[in-house]
Amino acid sequence: MTEVSEILMSVLSTIRVPRPGDRVHKDECALSFASPESEGGLYVCMNSFLGFGSKYVDRHHAKTGQRAFLHITRTRKRQEDDGNSGSGDPPKKKPTRLAIGIEGGFDVEQEQYEEEVKVVIFPDRQDVTLEDLASMPEVVRERVSLSIRGLQAADSVSHALQVQQWDGEVRQESKHAAELKQLDNGIKIPPSGWRCEVCDLQENLWMNLTDGKVLCGRRYFDGTGGNNHALQHYQQSGYPLAVKLGTITPDGADVYSYDEDDMVLDSKLPEHLSHFGINMMTMEKTERTMTELEIAVNQRVGEWEVIQESGTTLKPLWGPGLTGMKNLGNSCYLNSVMQVLFTVPDFQTKYVSKIDKIFDEAPSDPTQDFKTQVAKLGYGLLSGEYSKPAPDPGDDPSASNESKGDQVGIAPRMFKALVGRGHPEFSTNRQQDAQEFLLHFINMVERNCRSGMNPSEAFRFLVEEKIVCQQSQKAKYTQRVDYIVQLPVPMDQATNMEELQEAERRREEAESSGAPPSAAVRAQIPFAACMAALSEPETLTDFWSSAVQSKTTATKTTRFASFPDHLVIQIKKFTFGMDWVPKKLDVSIDVPDTLDLSGLRAMGQQPGEELLPEVAPPPLMTPDVEVKAPVLDDSTVSQLCEMGFPLEACRKAVYYTGNTGIDAAMNWVMGHMDDPDFSAPLVLPGSSSAPGTTPTESIPEEHLATIVSMGFSRDQATRALRATNNILERAVDWIFSHLDDLESMDVSEGGRSEAGSEASREPPPGPRVRDGPGKYELFAFISHMGTSTMCGHYVCHIKKDQQWVIFNDQKVCASEKPPKDLGYLYFYRRVVE
Repeated sequence: MTEVSEILMSVLSTIRVPRPGDRVHKDECALSFASPESEGGLYVCMNSFLGFGSKYVDRHHAKTGQRAFLHITRTRKRQEDDGNSGSGDPPKKKPTRLAIGIEGGFDVEQEQYEEEVKVVIFPDRQDVTLEDLASMPEVVRERVSLSIRGLQAADSVSHALQVQQWDGEVRQESKHAAELKQLDNGIKIPPSGWRCEVCDLQENLWMNLTDGKVLCGRRYFDGTGGNNHALQHYQQSGYPLAVKLGTITPDGADVYSYDEDDMVLDSKLPEHLSHFGINMMTMEKTERTMTELEIAVNQRVGEWEVIQESGTTLKPLWGPGLTGMKNLGNSCYLNSVMQVLFTVPDFQTKYVSKIDKIFDEAPSDPTQDFKTQVAKLGYGLLSGEYSKPAPDPGDDPSASNESKGDQVGIAPRMFKALVGRGHPEFSTNRQQDAQEFLLHFINMVERNCRSGMNPSEAFRFLVEEKIVCQQSQKAKYTQRVDYIVQLPVPMDQATNMEELQEAERRREEAESSGAPPSAAVRAQIPFAACMAALSEPETLTDFWSSAVQSKTTATKTTRFASFPDHLVIQIKKFTFGMDWVPKKLDVSIDVPDTLDLSGLRAMGQQPGEELLPEVAPPPLMTPDVEVKAPVLDDSTVSQLCEMGFPLEACRKAVYYTGNTGIDAAMNWVMGHMDDPDFSAPLVLPGSSSAPGTTPTESIPEEHLATIVSMGFSRDQATRALRATNNILERAVDWIFSHLDDLESMDVSEGGRSEAGSEASREPPPGPRVRDGPGKYELFAFISHMGTSTMCGHYVCHIKKDQQWVIFNDQKVCASEKPPKDLGYLYFYRRVVE
């Protein structure tokens, strides 16, 4: 037996064969962005199946003692010209199916590689090729060969996260299809010439399969589509299934179940259609199906490769802090936010400066550790190791020109999977709101930095709200923690109002005459007007005053109780029109390079100012007062639900605004959409005891123990779980986003309330915030292109060494004309005098 055979025999018991359910990381290093295509290849531990680049494989060996690794190297195959295209690439097929990774779906961008594998034994890095293995004893050969074949055949975790095989067209049979009730009302639907029975719309029409009503579909986010009449009919009648007219063919049609809130299958569709005189075998498709509409939207996103400064030849940049990020499929929101965050010194210090210590302390599976993966991402962005020109796809000069400026960059697959795990939105491949992701990530940082340095403190500040009862002139002061300033956009303050009105007049004329629309005009809004709208007092018409014990008028003024080191400003471009349809405001705002907010500092209670008594308002009661559940205006709740908001959120909006109408309820919804308990059930008066006295038998003890172990008191943990329907992860989110509300509750090192009388207790500690002068300079901004946060594309501009740089996924270039007036999120840092 040779020396290598003896070594393999000695480690044979540690070599495992992958089984179903094992996580195999064979495309990406757990601690860096090395891959089999990188210099040195990738080493896959044959016991844990974790992958490591050549820089970190020795660390894993020293830490775990594992000696056997499968070394994978891949080299790109030269692409040969087959005559189908000038670049040597065959023309891409147009997707015909809303799917990824299957025939007819969106192409999975896969390079062609030649792969070589061998076993490497550590610490001496002795190579064992497949040829060497063939001459070894059978027991060694069989075990090692099975492991190699299993690793090669296994689905890589990273690859599955990057491009999951997903079929958006797989639909389930509706539970209503088999026993669907159909009315014998004599209605027969003609083969063409359909109109909505309410508004005469001639497209996006749906026929209810119970009564044959032909009505228009939902209104889309950009204002197109229908007028919601088919939905309203379901809400009034309860008839659940509708078919989209114009999509009916002998092969099927689009069927929607309002009750199940999804596209469904109807195995009895021919029978259901024939009831209303429709013969499927003779029908032809005249409208795009819902799938085709979604495919078109996804294709348009790919056309926005350069959405800013597209008319200028931009100079590519390389080096430390200039690393691009691959778009993993609608992940540009994540890319833009993380590029900006790792420009902030706090994040660099926390995660990059101490990266060796973080990696040394990483758990056995570093792919699932938050601190490790954030450090890996930060080092990848700042080190410059991956800021290199991407290899040309072939030798054709035209192909090389097309890829000029693209980087090798980093693909944050592990990071995206980790921070999105369990989240209903960020765990998907759909486009998301960059502002929501920023808050989500800051929330995760808060949860993982209970001890030691917390970089999110760089953004944390206190807001003071002062409410003055106009009848008694007594005031109430409250403080809350925030991370983002939401800046309103006063459209009535546009400086080009006449031009806007003329453009609207031309648009209406073109619409009535059928002529093509003229070019749109963008509203010019002064930044000073936005700041004035933020700082001016707000009138509260239904304020319950504890001084006069009734509802009255009050004014609310919002000011900064502290100024953070770094200030984030969100331009509230996404709003609702007069018809309650969500839309994006097309505005240009002269956002300044420097900002002085000193005049907005809170002053606190003034000399001689009286405070409102601390008396809670009476709960809403039914007229007989004996029933403790409040009466909610069902019509207002219904209107909010029709806009797409969760039922429980709508009920809370109506309850907390005292049944004062749709406007007040809508304002409540818009102001509380980011609350972690936004969709949690409304806890009605009388349904539980007063806080602190409610029995905790219904609260899971293990959830309480988990939150208490994080340093919170049992009362705080109970309150958080009750607010989130006993869902642990949401309770943790809730408690960190309500730190200001918890100031009145004691927190001790042990996590339980301190004993002692009220008089002997120290005031509870408030959230830790930094403070300083309110003077700032702009250092970054994130821009969004598209009609909604749920679609479109994000890029960011960051000021590096007095030079603006545009980060557009993998492209990193010197910015010639940074469009500071069109941003969505602006990032300022304090000016130190």
